[in-house]
Amino acid sequence: MPIRAVIFDLGGVLVRTVDRLPRARLASRLASRLGMTYEQLSSLIFDNASARQATLGQLSTAAHWEAVRLSLGLSEQDFSIARDDFWGGDVLDAALVDYIRKLRPIYKTALLSNAWDNLRDVLERDWHILDAFDQVIISAEVGLAKPDPRIYRMAAERLGVSPGEAVFVDDFPENLDGARAAGLLTVHFRDRQQALDELAHLLDEG
Repeated sequence: MPIRAVIFDLGGVLVRTVDRLPRARLASRLASRLGMTYEQLSSLIFDNASARQATLGQLSTAAHWEAVRLSLGLSEQDFSIARDDFWGGDVLDAALVDYIRKLRPIYKTALLSNAWDNLRDVLERDWHILDAFDQVIISAEVGLAKPDPRIYRMAAERLGVSPGEAVFVDDFPENLDGARAAGLLTVHFRDRQQALDELAHLLDEG
């Protein structure tokens, strides 16, 4: 079956933490007061109860951040600084975004992200990358999240292709498992060149 669409994850693929130092410094400051490690800080942001609700659109981004602030016991001013530090080492891979733009119009392209309800504004206002995608599927907007197979089928349907005509690129194995369960081909992202080499091989075969 020929490949007609390529779907990309955001965090860990298009946007990656290339410098752990800002986040590590923040964790170090919190450790002196709360005994919090780098991993625990990341879990608080991405994988606690309010984060999971925000990912499914059951809680706003603002409400989730307020829950995090209260958990850390920080003032609004200190928390604003801490939040900037948390994201300080994250970088958008402009070269990968340019590659996605070049895939069009030969292939349909999509972004599929487990993310909160502010992501679309960030994509448009801060990163200016909405033009790279035919479709943007955000978990908070659709009430489904990876690795639920339904969200991959939704992505394929919105692109107007069958699941077997789509390739999904993600850095988490469990998300790839969900995509394969839905019938998609997959590429496990480890670094840009490796992922593009594997993707090019699939596209050539297709």
